Amino acid sequence: MSTQQILEKAKQWLVAPFDATTQEKVQKLIDNNDENLTESFYKDMEFGTGGMRGIMGVGTNRINQYTLGRATQGLANYLRQTFPDKELKVAIAFDCRHNSKSLAKIVADVLTANNIRALLFEDLRTTPELSFAVRHLGCDAGIVLTASHNPPEYNGYKVYWNDGGQIVPPHDKKIIDEVSSVNFDKINFKANENLLNIIGKEVDDVFNKASVANGTFNTPNRNKLKIVFTSLHGTSIMSVPKVLKMAGFKDVHIVKEQEKPDGDFPTVTSPNPEEPAALKMATDLAEKIGADIVIGTDPDSDRLGIAVRDLDNKLVLLNGNQTMAVMTDYLIKQWHEDGRLNGNQFVATTIVSTNLIEKIAQSYNVVTKVCLTGFKWIADLIREAEGEQEFIGGGEESFGYMVGDFIRDKDAVTATLLACEIAAHAKNNNSTIYKELLNLYSKHGYYKESLISLTKKGMDGAQQISQMMVDMRNSPLKNIDGSPVEFLFDYESSICTNLLTGEKTAIDLPKSNVLIYQTKDGTKVAARPSGTEPKIKFYFSVNLPLEKTEDATIVDKLLTQKIDRIIKEMKLN
Repeated sequence: MSTQQILEKAKQWLVAPFDATTQEKVQKLIDNNDENLTESFYKDMEFGTGGMRGIMGVGTNRINQYTLGRATQGLANYLRQTFPDKELKVAIAFDCRHNSKSLAKIVADVLTANNIRALLFEDLRTTPELSFAVRHLGCDAGIVLTASHNPPEYNGYKVYWNDGGQIVPPHDKKIIDEVSSVNFDKINFKANENLLNIIGKEVDDVFNKASVANGTFNTPNRNKLKIVFTSLHGTSIMSVPKVLKMAGFKDVHIVKEQEKPDGDFPTVTSPNPEEPAALKMATDLAEKIGADIVIGTDPDSDRLGIAVRDLDNKLVLLNGNQTMAVMTDYLIKQWHEDGRLNGNQFVATTIVSTNLIEKIAQSYNVVTKVCLTGFKWIADLIREAEGEQEFIGGGEESFGYMVGDFIRDKDAVTATLLACEIAAHAKNNNSTIYKELLNLYSKHGYYKESLISLTKKGMDGAQQISQMMVDMRNSPLKNIDGSPVEFLFDYESSICTNLLTGEKTAIDLPKSNVLIYQTKDGTKVAARPSGTEPKIKFYFSVNLPLEKTEDATIVDKLLTQKIDRIIKEMKLN
């Protein structure tokens, strides 16, 4: 979009229906004629893998009452078309971010103005509780205001369908089309307060009980496990301490400095439990009191980071693939011991996650279903299998996990409970989560994964990311660290090419802008532009046999060196 086109687009926000405050802010952007004007208006904010997420402010490419109002008006129009004779209900939740509460009320107002009942949580609640509430309350859709682990200036908007999962085809495209067709002057903000219901404790109680029922397995001596927990100033403080207490975990130490919800996230650079720095206050407390396990969750409580004691009794942060492997193995084992496995069960993972999950499931004769990145696709697998196959659990490398099908999105509440259950079970057997992970490596191979995210902000950044993907498609790598590339999976064209034979096969998944190289020695390298952040992500997975757990340090070092060589070879460092 040219500078003149951006200016003309911005000028449309200087008159009604935009309010005086908005007009004033837009005029300032025009007067200053800086890059913020371009960034605010060069495009309309789009739905990505995690919905709509962006910086708060005025403009079509910003989160504000008008872009959220437009999205909600489009959703309302689509719901009315899809269920023309139904009394519609939509559940709404919001997290600790700035403006989340007021924006959630505006979203509720647009719904009630369109004769749709809005069930709005009284205060901040976790994303998994919103997913649960959609099904529990018989809603036709759900909305949560959150920007997950993004910086404080961000907010976002995720839409859920009546199965409790985020929207997938065909609904996502049709909703986006509806949203795109809504002019800002056609948003109905005139609330019908008679259609607004405030919800809270009555949903909390049922959700918490369901979490305990799904995340625990009669493990004794839970009160002997010493836990450090941090909510990183987020919403999990509303649920996690309660479910831990309900389950019998009594030795729980909360990081007080991070206990209060705060959209500024004042004690961390980033409220992302994937990053060791975010959990430093928690690990420091754990070292001080000799805790067995450390758990931290992100602002909307769908991701979790876990630190456990290694063989030298030092705290180490597990990555998402490791956590997912331990959880999946434990869940399948529990189903097996309970006599519940009959061949109709499955676990789920995503295309950029570790292949170790498939190895683990295979050892129990359980099917693994692999889907695109994002828990909306795992939820879609559950919906498709409903009544025919049972979902045990599943996750992806981005520090998220789903225990059972009572929630249809990643759930750090129940996953926190499950992590503590596994730790307590291991402690009863003179083991640890870390030792259990090494046992899995010894049995199935030592898989090591790594992730690099390159940030490319703004319009120029988006073009750079696009060009990187074009180059990797048109000039694919022939060798990676000396091993020939055997397969190139192009999920945008839905074609897998055997680069050694030229044979092409179809990929039976929805189209997505992802490339995966797989070599003869089992190395996997994936490239994927983020759907929610101005980043392109590169995922690396390498593996070697682990003959005995005592060799873990040596094998880990060899695999780390291999990943470092690949990163250097691809000029990504």
